[in-house]
Amino acid sequence: MALAASRQQASNRPRLLQAVFDAVQQPDIRKKLLFTAAMLIVFRFIAHIPIPGVDPRRLEDAFNSSTLLGLFNLFSGGALRRVSIAALGVYPYITASIIFQLVTPIFPSLANLQKEGEAGRHRLELYQHWVTVPLCFVQGYAQLVILHQAVGNTAPGAMFNPSFNGTDALVTFTALFSMTAGTLFLVWIGELITENGIGNGISVIIFGGIVAGMPGLVNQLFNSSIGLVAIALLAVLTVVLIAAIVYMQEAVRKIPVQYAKSVFRAGKMYRQAGQSHIPLRVNSAGMIPLIFAFSIVIFPAYIAQFVHDSSSTPWIRSAANFVSDVLSPGGGSGRQGGSPGFYIFVFLLVIGFSFFYTLVVYQQQNLAENLQKQGGFVPGIRPGRPTGEYIMRVLVRITWAGAIFLGVVAVLPYLVTNWFNITSLTISSTGMLIVVGVVLDTMKQLEAQLLMRNYEGFIR
Repeated sequence: MALAASRQQASNRPRLLQAVFDAVQQPDIRKKLLFTAAMLIVFRFIAHIPIPGVDPRRLEDAFNSSTLLGLFNLFSGGALRRVSIAALGVYPYITASIIFQLVTPIFPSLANLQKEGEAGRHRLELYQHWVTVPLCFVQGYAQLVILHQAVGNTAPGAMFNPSFNGTDALVTFTALFSMTAGTLFLVWIGELITENGIGNGISVIIFGGIVAGMPGLVNQLFNSSIGLVAIALLAVLTVVLIAAIVYMQEAVRKIPVQYAKSVFRAGKMYRQAGQSHIPLRVNSAGMIPLIFAFSIVIFPAYIAQFVHDSSSTPWIRSAANFVSDVLSPGGGSGRQGGSPGFYIFVFLLVIGFSFFYTLVVYQQQNLAENLQKQGGFVPGIRPGRPTGEYIMRVLVRITWAGAIFLGVVAVLPYLVTNWFNITSLTISSTGMLIVVGVVLDTMKQLEAQLLMRNYEGFIR
């Protein structure tokens, strides 16, 4: 009777809650979840340790008034707002990973390492760690310079002058070494999560930082003067955006594939046909085009601002002021949320990088060649080069949908800022894309763990 009642109670639970209950009941899965939570707690502790020479309390006004600083704060997992030793986040490691993904097909030695299996992949990961160190110094110094310029007017004296001259050199070197050590420590935590926890560790670190900033975002929203109607409309827009992100992240174009296999039966060899498909993702580039686009487009405006402040030639100052005004992420000439030119440039770059990254990844996979080696073929298409050209045509067509969607996600903050006259949500769509992607990936891993134990998972 007790067993029947327990089963009846389990059957009455919602599917998602039942899957969560089943996951927690498994000791090994529970251990993975607890380990992931413990590592996130360590990350949040590290994010509150400031580097020498800064006053985090005086930086609040600068971050509340700057879109660029909010963007950097997103990728640092909220640590930049306090200028902590984890202010760079895992972004330099992500940059190194992207660089290696792009240059591996170019250099035969790296391509051979990628084909050597587990040992080759470990060697490539070691190279990525080595490249991460100089990237930390370069990006750390650039970040400190931009931060010092941004807080110069709103919070003077809140941080030191990042320079290698005089007494500031020691403080600058100390800050750079601290930020580099913090990034490498976060990368190590992320790899521990990947090995012993649930989900991709690097993505989980970024996810933890974004989620940690959501309570403050909601508090800013309700303390603003936009009214309850606008807040309700924003809530509806958020739900619609989440649904669209989930739909586009999971959307695939299935290319039918047939395999001819030989079966020995009753002393004779028979040929049988097996059917399968190649799933081509509509958004196979994920969030990488957004990272690329924002990383590139923010620098012209701040280089122009630096030239404007340091040059005494009138026409140079005028040209620099024009570039800074047109491509300003903070909204030149007093505009909120960024200038139209900035987001038009971002939209075009996101589309371009979506195609570029998707095609690079496709070239590395060698789908047509691998399909031919396994005895498979697309019905109506000859194996080999014609199959590769057919898959490329299909991939280009579906990538248009994913690229335009990512472009809309990138410019949505500008539209929301102008519609509702609020700057607290200027980068939330990018963060939402990251959060939804990490949640879906983690759910799939839990789904696989539960299916191995004959439980129903999260995803139908």
